[in-house]
Amino acid sequence: MNAASKLNEFERSGQMAAMIRLARPHQWIKNALVLAPLVFGQRLLIFHDVVLAAVAVVAFCALSSAGYVLNDITDREADRLNPEKCDRPLARGDITVAAAGRMAMSLAAISAVLSIVLGWAFVGIALLYVALQLGYSLWAKHQVVVDVLAVAAGFVLRAFAGGVAIGVEVSPWLVFITFVLALFLVLARRRHELIALGDDAVAHRSALSQYSVRLVDQMISIVAGAALVSYMIYTASAEVEAKLGTRHLYLTVPFVAFGILRYLYLIDERNEGGDPAIALLQDRPLMLAVALWVLADIALLYF
Repeated sequence: MNAASKLNEFERSGQMAAMIRLARPHQWIKNALVLAPLVFGQRLLIFHDVVLAAVAVVAFCALSSAGYVLNDITDREADRLNPEKCDRPLARGDITVAAAGRMAMSLAAISAVLSIVLGWAFVGIALLYVALQLGYSLWAKHQVVVDVLAVAAGFVLRAFAGGVAIGVEVSPWLVFITFVLALFLVLARRRHELIALGDDAVAHRSALSQYSVRLVDQMISIVAGAALVSYMIYTASAEVEAKLGTRHLYLTVPFVAFGILRYLYLIDERNEGGDPAIALLQDRPLMLAVALWVLADIALLYF
C-alpha cells in the first residue's frame, strides 16, 4: 500500500470516527424509555411485542441521532466557545456541514422506514418528535423555560412511541412521572452550563441569560420533589394495583428515592449534571440503583 492509499484510509477512518461521535451513541440510553410501556404493560414475556419494542428503540435511536446532528450543525459556532463542547466533530472541523447533513438525512431515512413498519400511529409520533426537534433547534432553545419544557416533551413522546408500537395505552402516571423527571434532568443540565461557562454562558445559549443558579436550584427542588412524590403515589394507588395485579410496587420506591437524591448530590457537590447519560454510565451507585429498580419492577410485575 502506497503513502497516498494509507492517507486516504486514515482519512476515511477519521471521518467514520467523527460520524460515530456526531451520532452520540451514548445518548441512546435515553431511548430505553421506549421500553417502559412494554415492561409496565406486562408484555415483556410476549416475543412479538418484544421485537416490535426493539424496532421502536432502534427507530428512535436513529431519529434522535439525526436530531443531535441537526442541533450540532446549528450550534457549531456556539460550541466552539464551550469548553465542554468544543471538541465535537463539527465544532472541531473534523467533518463538514455537508457531510453532517447527509448523515442526518440517512439516519432520518432509516427511522422513517422502521416507523412505517411499526404503523402510521408510530409515524405520527415520530413526525411530532421531528417537529419538536426542529422547533427546539431553531427557536425553543433560546426561550427561557420553554427550552426545558420542549426537551421534557421529547421524553414523553418516547414513552408514547413505545406504547403505540405494541398497542398498549400509555398511563397518565407514566406521562406525568416521565415529564417531571425529564424536567429535573434538563434543569440540572442548565445549572451545569451556568456554572461551567460562567460569563460565556450567554454566548453559548441566549436563554441562559435569563436563568441564574439560584432560580434553577429552586426549579430543581420543585420538580425533583414532584417526581418522587408522584412515583410514591403511583406505586400505592389502588387503581394501579388493580391494573398491574400487585400491591407491592411501593417496594421499588427506595431505589427511585436513592437515584434522585444521588443525582442531586452529583449536580450540587460534583457539578456533574452536564450530561445525564454520561452521569448514569460513569457513576456506579446511580447505575446500580437504576438496575435494581428495573429488576425489582420486573420481579414484582411478572413473578
